[in-house]
Amino acid sequence: MKTLFISHPHHIKKEELPPTVMALGYFDGIHLGHQKVIRTAVKIAAEKGYKSAVMTFHPHPSVVLGKKEKHVRLITPLKKKEQLIAELGVDYLYIVEFTPSFAQLFPQEFVDQYIIGLHVKHVVAGFDFTYGRLGKGTMETLPFHSREQFTQTVIPKLSIDGEKISSTYVRQLLKNGDVDQLPRLLGRFYEVEGTVVDGERRGRTIGFPTANIALNDDYLLPALGVYAVKVKLGSDVLQGVCNVGYKPTFHSTREGLPSIEVHIFDFAKDIYGETMTIEWHMRLRSEQKFASVDELITQIQRDKEKAQAYFRNFTENTCILSQKEVF
Repeated sequence: MKTLFISHPHHIKKEELPPTVMALGYFDGIHLGHQKVIRTAVKIAAEKGYKSAVMTFHPHPSVVLGKKEKHVRLITPLKKKEQLIAELGVDYLYIVEFTPSFAQLFPQEFVDQYIIGLHVKHVVAGFDFTYGRLGKGTMETLPFHSREQFTQTVIPKLSIDGEKISSTYVRQLLKNGDVDQLPRLLGRFYEVEGTVVDGERRGRTIGFPTANIALNDDYLLPALGVYAVKVKLGSDVLQGVCNVGYKPTFHSTREGLPSIEVHIFDFAKDIYGETMTIEWHMRLRSEQKFASVDELITQIQRDKEKAQAYFRNFTENTCILSQKEVF
């Protein structure tokens, strides 16, 4: 996949690009709805003999437009989004810098410069995709703005248990700590990536050594608490429990970002400086303050046993719905 970063105003000539079928959207999360849009573009491109493309935007429009809730932390930061889109078989990824001047484009200007001007022959987008200043352009107005230079496919709303599959829904589940529900929306377990760094080294003194993780990107974390997780270290996939929080048993205040500590079962290697991917499976409990270290040790042992029982009974196929089941 070839990735192009585009700043407004761009000076790309139409003749420099191959004709494409383009999927349009912000695509935070690359959930099953997003995957439907992108897979449809890839399929139509193959049928028509064009290249497939995805256009996304960075940073999140809410940051630039001054929305009340600014999405600074993301389900899929840009590097992760790029990786997931490449895995879907896309030929070209256009990452457009979302700036105040770009946001002021009228719908017709956006279409002229960023669809027709980039040699797009067919557009695929979700039913609720909007474009142009104040989001005035919609999938209903797109045929008018196309100047008969391209055609379009609209992907209808996709739902699960009566709830629209959306980035908003994924964010809500993360906020609630319901990570076990995410595979049904994402088609995979939620992951974050970070580096193993030096911590307070308290875990080893109580019999539960932990790896402290510094996130490598602006990931959205699940709610504070203790989780059953799998971790990926190189080619190894290991099981463990992860605490996201401020360790109230040892600290009286909440300052800065919560810490991320993983206790890996039956593991004793030195992994400082290594990259770790955390795969979130199930929330075991909320973060608690204990009256003594002994009480904390007893609870961690219970957390470990509960997580081990979960993994003994774990079957991946029962957690992740296929595209066919959702659509």
